[in-house]
Amino acid sequence: MSATRAADAADFRGPLDISRAATVVLDGRDTVVGWSPAATALLGYSPREAVGRPLSAFLAPLPADGPLPAASDRPATPGAPAASGPPARPGPGPPPTGHEIRLARHRDGHELLVVTTLCPLAGARDGGGAGAGAPGRVLVAAELGELRQWESRLALLQGLATQSPVGLAIYDTDLRLTWSNTAYEREIGKPLAEYLGMRADELYSGGRFVTPGYPSTLDAVMHHVIDTGEPILDLHFQGTPPSDPGTEHLWSCSYYRLEDSHGHVFGVCEDAFDISDRQRAQQRLALLVEVGRRIGTVLDVVTTAEEIAEVTVPEFAAAVRVDIARVTVMSGELPATGGPAAMDLLRVGEHSVDPAAADAAEPLYPGAPGSPADRYPPVAYPPGSPQDRSLASGGLVLDDNVLVVPLRVGGSVLGLVTFVRSPRPRVSGRPLAHGPATTFDNGEVALADELAARAAVCIDNARRFTRERSASLTLQRQLLPHHVPPQSAVDIAYRYLPSDDVTGVGGDWFDVIPLSGTRVGLVVGDVVGHGLQAAATMGRLRTSVRAFAQLDMAPDELLTRLDDLVGQPGVPQGPPSDAYDELTTGATCLYTVYDPVSRRCVMARAGHLPPAVVHPDGRVTFPDLPAGPPLGLGGLPFESLEIELPEGSLLALFTDGLVEARDHDIDQGLDALGRVLGTPAASLDELCDRAVSALVPDATTADDTALLLARTRQLDEGQVAEWELPAEAVTVGRARELATGRLTAWGLEELSFATELVVSELVTNAVRYGGGPLRLRLIRDRTLLCEVADTGHTSPHLRHSAEDDEGGRGLFIVAQLVQRWGTRYTPAGKTIWTEQAFPPAEFD
Repeated sequence: MSATRAADAADFRGPLDISRAATVVLDGRDTVVGWSPAATALLGYSPREAVGRPLSAFLAPLPADGPLPAASDRPATPGAPAASGPPARPGPGPPPTGHEIRLARHRDGHELLVVTTLCPLAGARDGGGAGAGAPGRVLVAAELGELRQWESRLALLQGLATQSPVGLAIYDTDLRLTWSNTAYEREIGKPLAEYLGMRADELYSGGRFVTPGYPSTLDAVMHHVIDTGEPILDLHFQGTPPSDPGTEHLWSCSYYRLEDSHGHVFGVCEDAFDISDRQRAQQRLALLVEVGRRIGTVLDVVTTAEEIAEVTVPEFAAAVRVDIARVTVMSGELPATGGPAAMDLLRVGEHSVDPAAADAAEPLYPGAPGSPADRYPPVAYPPGSPQDRSLASGGLVLDDNVLVVPLRVGGSVLGLVTFVRSPRPRVSGRPLAHGPATTFDNGEVALADELAARAAVCIDNARRFTRERSASLTLQRQLLPHHVPPQSAVDIAYRYLPSDDVTGVGGDWFDVIPLSGTRVGLVVGDVVGHGLQAAATMGRLRTSVRAFAQLDMAPDELLTRLDDLVGQPGVPQGPPSDAYDELTTGATCLYTVYDPVSRRCVMARAGHLPPAVVHPDGRVTFPDLPAGPPLGLGGLPFESLEIELPEGSLLALFTDGLVEARDHDIDQGLDALGRVLGTPAASLDELCDRAVSALVPDATTADDTALLLARTRQLDEGQVAEWELPAEAVTVGRARELATGRLTAWGLEELSFATELVVSELVTNAVRYGGGPLRLRLIRDRTLLCEVADTGHTSPHLRHSAEDDEGGRGLFIVAQLVQRWGTRYTPAGKTIWTEQAFPPAEFD
């Protein structure tokens, strides 16, 4: 805007002001006797052309009907914009009092609308009786458009002063109030006359600017504007208005310097708009965003409840309590419906600014037991309490400064969230404005309902996860060994840790399998994944390994069979186009067989970590065992490794959850495990605890952890008797004599008859169907073991002979005399073995 336009816009003299308007002096006969320069500018006639002519030559009454005159093609007054169309017909209602709208004729021929007013001169006769040529009246005229613009500016000023919601105030250079509008008066709560002349910091004591980068006081901000002339816009001021002493408000303030027409500074103008409602809406939106960010970070009911309490204090309430149904916390089940009496609640989350002042009338743990060791105290609300009414109705309840919102999921209520606002402390009879208001308005009630709805979804997700995890843990614990019977081959200790609550139950497993010949099979495995599917798959694999192990398969053959089972498609699920449901992929396994007679250990692995071997001198090694592919890939062979272990060696079989973590790799974990295992311990159980504490210090990992320790033994030479015999018919009698003699030496004469029959039948079959040389071995352990080995690979089968059959009854008789029997294949042939129980006296 140019300087001329700015000055014109700031001139609030009316268009009919005598100093600005077109002025015409008339005599008693309405003849022009005087013509001002402004009249020349308006109508184009010079005084010489206008004086002496009748007024009707220039002005005519406005026609009642018919078209209005066309607008001028050029501005009627200097600085005014030319009209772009026909002038508007005067708006509804009469013209201003004492004014008349007329049609004027410009010297160039165009017509325009003007507003006129007549003013009689002093000394003129009544009725216009002045003589010809004697001044009688003065006519003042201006364009209608200019008058309308001036009236609009006056209406604007009137609206700002009386109707605007923006508070306006003018301060002098001493920062004393000289004027304010009606909105400002409402904020102060007094008429202008009562606070006129007061300083700004006296009216809003304790207030401050909170916009970063600006002074914090009114005095400093206003002086800056007066001194520099730079306006300051949208500066946020926080304080307590005199009209509302109990509530803190926020205003958006702007300041600019005031100068007179000569450029002299005479004060500063302040306009302030209360944006407290907008700020509260932004805070509520920010709280919703924060709730979405912080609630439900883990799939745990208790943690989610604690997050609800923490995120809403102190921004929304002074104290928050979260009560969840007991069955939801413990097992992840939905609570029973049936009113407040059926809801058994636990206090699982609570947070407050000042627990003592949050709710003096109600204890923080109503109905809680006296023992502080109970982490989740039960809560019982009396009849008629807000919580009881909320449970009964299933809806939220607002009672003074307490708001109770149920955690609803579908048709079930998982618990309650109680928001409490405490009365603000008072100083000199006035409450201080800190934190949220003491009561909840409609917007805050809606916000609390939305917060509870979001929290309920997170808790329901955590509940479902808890239920699945509980089911997975139950299944897994049922499938894992509950008790490992004593073994002659090894001393056993083991530990199993499920994964953390976030990850869920995995598929790690271990087993100890007694084998023939006092041998023992040690196995650990890991199924990729978590949850029920991983636990069920683990159980199927463990059962399969046990079944294959009872067939006395070598470790590499067992893994091959297991790999075939894992990769075998099952029953097709869904439409024919769907893929077959496989047992699992990505499972790993380590299988080891130890023989306490020979002290030989044979092992093979399918994608699993090798075992750790601790020698009697404390040296720790990890055998260079071929890795083999994970189970389920198929097509690749597995290789076994056989080593000899001194008596007292320690075998450690484990899963990757023990040695792998986010903060270190497997190699570091293996080194740490080796250091722990190499340190002497009083017992294997103590060594297990030490290893778990060192490698899993917080007892939780992202994966399951299984550790199986086995201290090797060697059978005494006096417990084993072994003979090599030729494959001849006379060998049968010789074998009976040797067996009977050994039993007599061991004091087991009561078993001689049955043992003679067993040895006779087995050796006879070996001579007849096998090949020599033969080996007969007796082992006195927890049972009496009898083994006959030959070089043949044909396995005998138990059958029922007919009455006319001459043979085929021997093996049937043997099966009736022993507890168990079976066949074990070796690279050199096969071994038929039996087990007999000791007599009761020997057992005792």
